[in-house]
Amino acid sequence: MQFLELKNFLDSKVDQYNRPDFIANDPVCIPHLFDKKQDIEIAGFFAAVLAWGQRKTIINKCKELLNRMDNAPYDFVVNHTDDDLKRLLNFKHRTFNDTDLLYFISFFKQHYQHFYSLEQAFVPQQDTYLSEYLAVSSIGSEIEYASEVCLSGTLTFTIEQALNHFRAYFFSLEDFPHRTKKHISSPKQKSTCKRLNMFLRWMVRADDNGVDFGIWNTLKPKDLICPCDVHVDRVGRLLGLINRKQTDWLTAVELTDNLKQFDPSDPVKYDFALFGLGVEKIL
Repeated sequence: MQFLELKNFLDSKVDQYNRPDFIANDPVCIPHLFDKKQDIEIAGFFAAVLAWGQRKTIINKCKELLNRMDNAPYDFVVNHTDDDLKRLLNFKHRTFNDTDLLYFISFFKQHYQHFYSLEQAFVPQQDTYLSEYLAVSSIGSEIEYASEVCLSGTLTFTIEQALNHFRAYFFSLEDFPHRTKKHISSPKQKSTCKRLNMFLRWMVRADDNGVDFGIWNTLKPKDLICPCDVHVDRVGRLLGLINRKQTDWLTAVELTDNLKQFDPSDPVKYDFALFGLGVEKIL
């Protein structure tokens, strides 16, 4: 296809798939069960990490996990007792098990003791801003910490640095289970970081279609990398958007750079088109 023809084709597919009808059968339906920002973040993170295999199974497993947390993930991670943790035992999805889950809970508890949002876990300079953190007020109104204003302009770090930082930060607690490291990828490992990039798309992108949440402000849609799963990779190659032989971090970057030719401000919106074309086997 010529440039304009391909752009129009992909734009039409974005319009087709980036709509509320998409939510019901996709893991993004899990964070849509919640309204509170922190609940959306935690539920979304688990949904992204567990996004492996058939979508129906992923959704069912996520609902099972959230049910074990009384469908209040933020309250559970910050206020759980040792007895509460027993409810998580024997949870399993593919290679993710209760050992991994308990560490995830420990990380979330530690993080939310210092930060209002999970967004700050993806900000390499977070330690600089810790002193600026504002606690939740005594009347319960949620106050964003002051440094968000400082971070609202041009990024002083790349998305690659953000993802590498996140993995290091995630495993900064003492005695983390070595087996759990396989569940959090990073560009440093040459991974496409499909799950984390998908999670970031959910949190960062905002439009009028109601699929992605757009509840984070530090990262912008233009900064994101397109999630590159088997469907997106295959369709991207068929359309000439990927030329790199292997599938790794640089492949995801190549794909995103090519998608920026169609929309430099929001290239990852084409994830809807590529994924939809792939999963429905239109291409």
